[in-house]
Amino acid sequence: MKTKIFVAGLSFAALIPLHAQQKPNVVFIVADDLGYGDLSCYGQEKFQTPNIDRMALSGIRFTRTYSGTTVSAPSRASLMTGLHTGHTPIRGNKEIKPEGQFPLQAGTFTLFRLFKNAGYVTGAFGKWGLGYPGSTGEPIKQGVDEFFGYNCQRLAHNYYPAYLWDNNKKVVLHENDGGRFGTYSQALIQSKALAFIDKHSKDPFFLFVPMVLPHAELVVPEDSIIQGLRGKFDEKPYKGIDSGPDFRNGGYMSQEYPRATHAAMVKRIDVYVGQIIEKLKETGVYENTLIIFTSDNGPHREGGGDPDFFNSNGIYRGYKRDLYEGGIRVPTIISWQDKVPAGKESDFAFAFWDYLPTFAEMLHTSISKNIDGVSILPTLLEKEGQKKRDYFYFEFQELGGRQALIKGDWKLLHIDIRDGGRFELYNLASDPSENHNLVELYPQKTAELKEIMKKARTDDPNWPLF
Repeated sequence: MKTKIFVAGLSFAALIPLHAQQKPNVVFIVADDLGYGDLSCYGQEKFQTPNIDRMALSGIRFTRTYSGTTVSAPSRASLMTGLHTGHTPIRGNKEIKPEGQFPLQAGTFTLFRLFKNAGYVTGAFGKWGLGYPGSTGEPIKQGVDEFFGYNCQRLAHNYYPAYLWDNNKKVVLHENDGGRFGTYSQALIQSKALAFIDKHSKDPFFLFVPMVLPHAELVVPEDSIIQGLRGKFDEKPYKGIDSGPDFRNGGYMSQEYPRATHAAMVKRIDVYVGQIIEKLKETGVYENTLIIFTSDNGPHREGGGDPDFFNSNGIYRGYKRDLYEGGIRVPTIISWQDKVPAGKESDFAFAFWDYLPTFAEMLHTSISKNIDGVSILPTLLEKEGQKKRDYFYFEFQELGGRQALIKGDWKLLHIDIRDGGRFELYNLASDPSENHNLVELYPQKTAELKEIMKKARTDDPNWPLF
């Protein structure tokens, strides 16, 4: 059910008055297709992520948080709008030729507009996917002051692209012409994100870092990270696209060492997170910065990706494009020195659409829009008054259409909807791996959740599910 939120500052106001120089900065880092088990602080045993582990020790490591859904664009739209995917204006990865995806509409109230209305400078560095160049959804029309990266998700499959976007200006990377390995996109994007912190260290800022890593294709620069990992794993070489019209146009290149390369890509994420934290400290703004690290959905099996080898989804069933827990349960770490408790683990459940009202409460800002999220600021600051939610709802447009609804410990799945559909029921408390379908044993619970699922979404002609 959508709720209309009017936030009055209470817990945060007692901590820091919101004078311009004291407004808290926010750095929001989203990895692309990083599984729940891909970090050593979440159980990864085949390689280590020490910087992210240290971040977890300085904040809260959440064990039951959900993305917006199980693929990029709708998951990010949920994050931006405070709406679950039964209400988001983008509910699938719908491509618009020749470059980009279905756009957010003009006037959409997003995280960026929330922060800009509060006097913040806003930046986004990485993968966008919420509106093709020139559309109403491109970053500079959705409240982003500075953008650098990929507009299009398909082109973000490739790490040595022909060009990237600087706001609405195309930056051609001639050093990558002819299949050359000149500029690694994520390294260049990272340098721009660090420069943003330098440039705006005296301003309150919202920095969104939607990394491309570790999405396929599997490729990294020839550096000490990959050199230290080659030969460590038994490999299954991947034969991809190394020429022709799809080469560096969405197709995945061949990779002789896919497992080592995946590990190297995650370790590069870890290095980049460490660099961002170090830059915040260097510029003197670390103590006044809320930092969030998470992923947009579960692990992929594309371009040679092998999540089973790395146990990338932990104990959870499913991958990217599934609505089982492995497709939507994501690692989440939140730190904020002297505000968020350090070294804490929490099983408090929340989802992408809860961030917008959380930031609104932090900023003492009223939101008159109807949204689905609830503020989790009381949980972050260990204050009373945490509002409970009725349920979580997710949908996925592809593969016949899928829905999921979670209420308490119970989870109902509706699968292969356009092919007649079937339901599955799980109790996540007793069966977190979703191995035992209880739909026949609990007909009343199934009927109850079916009714909630039916009412959870609104019809949208752009996103028909049935």
